[in-house]
Amino acid sequence: MIATTLAKRIKLVGLDVDGVLTDGGIYLGDVGGMAQEFKRYDIQDGLGIRFLRASGIKVVIITGRVSEGVRLRAAELEVDDLIQDAQARKLPALRRMLERYDIKAEETAFVGDDFPDHPVLRAVGLPVAVGNAVPEIRALCTLQLTRTGGFGAVREFAEILLKARGDWERVVSDYLVERIDTKLEVLR
Repeated sequence: MIATTLAKRIKLVGLDVDGVLTDGGIYLGDVGGMAQEFKRYDIQDGLGIRFLRASGIKVVIITGRVSEGVRLRAAELEVDDLIQDAQARKLPALRRMLERYDIKAEETAFVGDDFPDHPVLRAVGLPVAVGNAVPEIRALCTLQLTRTGGFGAVREFAEILLKARGDWERVVSDYLVERIDTKLEVLR
């Protein structure tokens, strides 16, 4: 999969939205006279993002569409940064983030699926393609996932990266311990 040395070097993970965090489908509709856009997200991807953050890795979202739904999902996941650029200028956005966080491109992974991700994937230390990525993107990436966007690809990546770093068991254990309420009384 990925070498431990490369995995331990990663300090920031960037994620595309459409085709990575979602299946790429966009639902457009009218709600109360206002145009609305909806996207479907995979709950397991959200937990994968939580695990990445729990291991000390910054997680950012860089997307070429502007959507209130994406802003809401990013806030819910408590990602470290969100850039929505309708012109899909993802590489300049990533460079600004890296400068702000004092992280090098070679210490960064990015998960993408299509041509707008190409410049970023060429610049980072660990380029990752979801299972539904176009062939040109898959060929460019060091790691090709089996899961498709919107159906657990981000979770698959989180597990691969954290296992390679030796962090997986700890973050899962910590997560489970947080959910044990020793004061919970059993109803009779």
